[in-house]
Amino acid sequence: MNWTEELAQRWPEMSEVLWYGTLDTLYMVLWATVFSVLVGLPLGVLLVTTDRGGLTPAPLVKAVLGAVVNIGRSLPFIVLMVAVLSLTRLLIGTTLGPTAAIVPLSIGAIPFFARLVETAVREVDREVVEAAHAMGARKLTIVGKVLLPEALPGLVAGLVMTVVALVSYSAMAGAIGGGGLGDIAIREGYQRFDDYYLWATVILLVVIVQAAQSLGDFIIRRVSHR
Repeated sequence: MNWTEELAQRWPEMSEVLWYGTLDTLYMVLWATVFSVLVGLPLGVLLVTTDRGGLTPAPLVKAVLGAVVNIGRSLPFIVLMVAVLSLTRLLIGTTLGPTAAIVPLSIGAIPFFARLVETAVREVDREVVEAAHAMGARKLTIVGKVLLPEALPGLVAGLVMTVVALVSYSAMAGAIGGGGLGDIAIREGYQRFDDYYLWATVILLVVIVQAAQSLGDFIIRRVSHR
């Protein structure tokens, strides 16, 4: 039996496993992205506004926030996953499955996205901010109606980079029972020496990344020509 015949024979079984693995991966990435934005966006803005010359200079706050972000970014994700197992068990009740994997995924992505937000906000023309300040706009108004809208293309680009990183993180989460395509690649592909599963998961991960990047590029073009 050649490989095409074997693939055709095994495809009904493989397609079901790969379908649920893809759904688990998308589930993990989606919720980790939501938490990354909810925490990373204000954290990145604070890194800019509390800096010297920012809207509310606070060097001590900036130093503490910067140190927290740097520590989060310095840990390899595979180490981070193991380090937060106790926290994951406390929050979720288990360390296995896609829901449990969302905890380390979010913790790993928040500082990554926060730095990208900081970079995007810093690129906003200071004259625009100073003009809004001179017109008597409050600081929260400047952040919400000047800094974030002006930095929107950079923020979207940063979000796309975060999603792509989360896809790769989710694949690594499979190494400790996180589920998803990474788990299938390790359990069915690597441990059982099954090239069909291995290459199928690789292709699906590439498709997910390409889809996220294409959608992100489309949105960036739209918001850049407002």
